[in-house]
Amino acid sequence: MYGLDSNRLLIGLARLNQQKYFKIFVLFVLVFFHFRYETPLHSSEAVLSSPQNPNKQSFVSKALNISGDAVVTIETQRRVVSSIEGVFPPGILNDRYFERFFGLKGPQVPRSRIEKGQGSGVIFSKEGLVLTNAHVIEKTDQLIVGLSDGRRVLGNVVGEDSLTDLAVIKLKAKGPWPTAKLGDSDNLKVGDWAIAVGNPFGLENTVTLGIISNLNRDVAQLGISDKRIDLIQTDAAINPGNSGGPLLNSGGEVIGINTLVRSGPGAGLGFAIPINRARKIAKDLITSGRAKHPMIGVTLSSNIKQKSNFLSQTEDGAIIKYLMPNGPAEKGGLKVNDLIISINNEKISTPADVVQKINRNNLQSTLRIKILRENQESIKIIKPVDIYDLQL
Repeated sequence: MYGLDSNRLLIGLARLNQQKYFKIFVLFVLVFFHFRYETPLHSSEAVLSSPQNPNKQSFVSKALNISGDAVVTIETQRRVVSSIEGVFPPGILNDRYFERFFGLKGPQVPRSRIEKGQGSGVIFSKEGLVLTNAHVIEKTDQLIVGLSDGRRVLGNVVGEDSLTDLAVIKLKAKGPWPTAKLGDSDNLKVGDWAIAVGNPFGLENTVTLGIISNLNRDVAQLGISDKRIDLIQTDAAINPGNSGGPLLNSGGEVIGINTLVRSGPGAGLGFAIPINRARKIAKDLITSGRAKHPMIGVTLSSNIKQKSNFLSQTEDGAIIKYLMPNGPAEKGGLKVNDLIISINNEKISTPADVVQKINRNNLQSTLRIKILRENQESIKIIKPVDIYDLQL
């Protein structure tokens, strides 16, 4: 009996021991599958599957909350008269025998039609002043400005400047008006965020996002010779109808006025006028109805190979290729093939630097221009004049 009880006891203990290990095994399996299928916080799957905070705004939305309401649609109308031109000399159709012989109609009255256009703009003043492109409102007979809240009001052109493609419009109604915050384009860096806002193809309140691709892009590099501006280049989409709308930074400040987009080869590149330049032009237009453009009357080149033999081939600067007769540069003692190496003690590397320094100078101040001529440095004091006075 004693031996039998001992055997039963041993068997019972073995079964208990097996149950203990079985429970431990089951617990281990549960823990394993828990950590296997409960995705940790750092997993990319968890990021994709977890619900986003519906109250969280992107920086683009925040930027639009600051300046988006100030973006407007500009609708233009102008009457175009088309003259009737034919292959016959003037007055010959008045001959009734000629008309009868050839079966032609008599003199026709010139036809007129209404040509409509559309662009964008941005309100930058509580007085209802709108900044846009000059080509948007060029030769228009009527302006209708559409606001983001649905209001549509008439506008008057305060002034326009074709050289910088900028114009200012005054709204013909009582406010209050939403206004955009103007930034500082001199603080921009390549790679900064750029938000283009406007009404491309008549689609209101369209927003595109990109970056600043280049600063101080010379407009002459784009094959445009009748403008006097350096542009901000961006890959944010700027389409027809976006012209005149604002280019915003990530903080919602206006850093540029959208002006054109590259089509054909290199399509997808957008360009904007720096807001600091636009602010100065707008001030001139509001004050006197026209912009002031300081100029000294030179044509410049940065082509090192075209320099004279006596100039160093490694010297930076801008070489004078042409002097306007009786212009400020010629009167001040500058000559063709002079190399401009600094203006007001600031180094000059390219012709664009010269234009920029002159543009920032007012008409009352003189320019201290350092040149290199026959390996001799000298200083010339030049007082610029307004480009319109120079043309006279």
